[in-house]
Amino acid sequence: MTIFLTGTTGFLGGKLLANLLQTTDHTLYVLVRDMAKAERLVASLPGNTESRIRLLQGDITKVNCGLDAMEIDELTGNIDIFYHLAALVKFDEELRKELFAINYDGTKHALELAKLLSAKKFFYVSTAYTIGKHEYGVEKLYPIEAEGHNPYEESKVKSEHLAFSYADDMDVSIFRPSIIVGDSETGEADSEFTLYGFMRALDVFKRRVTRSATDPTTVYRVLGSKHATSNFVPVNYVADILAIAASRAEAGTIYNITNPKPASNYDILTMIKNALDFNQLAIIEETDEGTLTVEEERLNDMIRVFNDYLSRSFDFDDRNTQQLIDGTPIQHLDMPEETLQMIINAYFGVRGE
Repeated sequence: MTIFLTGTTGFLGGKLLANLLQTTDHTLYVLVRDMAKAERLVASLPGNTESRIRLLQGDITKVNCGLDAMEIDELTGNIDIFYHLAALVKFDEELRKELFAINYDGTKHALELAKLLSAKKFFYVSTAYTIGKHEYGVEKLYPIEAEGHNPYEESKVKSEHLAFSYADDMDVSIFRPSIIVGDSETGEADSEFTLYGFMRALDVFKRRVTRSATDPTTVYRVLGSKHATSNFVPVNYVADILAIAASRAEAGTIYNITNPKPASNYDILTMIKNALDFNQLAIIEETDEGTLTVEEERLNDMIRVFNDYLSRSFDFDDRNTQQLIDGTPIQHLDMPEETLQMIINAYFGVRGE
């Protein structure tokens, strides 16, 4: 097959690119904004795979993703699958305009380009957190005006509806990973978002208070639910599913790529504390206004964008995904605590026993 991809210089995209090169003989057209970064990525891939990759300078925020007429003419009628992974993963309200420019308008440009190229299939990589404030994650579209926690979620909900509106032009499938973390075998990660943004904030806070604190036993409280869970999925699991979807995904279908047995926030914070060697962290459900110390206020402000995900559990139906991988070498996710601790340790450069 001939495959077109966006977002390959990102965390998941790089892993998917390597997967497709190693497990298939597909030809890959790769849209990149930063050509130098993409060339470094290609050079790092094992084996002699460069002959199967064509890098195309472009930008999803532009019409036709920035491709010129000659490139479009070359690709028209030759694309079997169009993978759209490129997105901005940030939750801040002040970034609403940028989030919609990249996540919604960018998806519109990708869909229009795929239609122009007469692509047979369009795979849209969304997020399991289009669940918003619903109680249970289903493998169906959520109402387009449903209330979310932040503009990132809103941009993804609207983009899913947009993607399925092109169902008459090509086969459209949607894939919804939950919180993507490092490789389950190596711990390797290349991300600044979600769990990694949270861990980086705790690391920065630890360094700050270690320099200034007069009492090294002072406990610092993080607001959240210790009994709630955070739904982490290893990047290699997600990439494996996306790769095998090329031959097995069904049109008009949504696939939740989620963890059936997620760890609790209490356990996750304990693992981070162990990796950071910072036992003075504690998670509390709530506290009266004004009872947090100045340092605790500063800590909670640093991680405020994660509060909605620390305060409740998210449960997901992933039966479509289970059906997709049935009979393949991919096993339904079972990520033990030891694997998650290894992934967290890898971020902080901590060697296991």
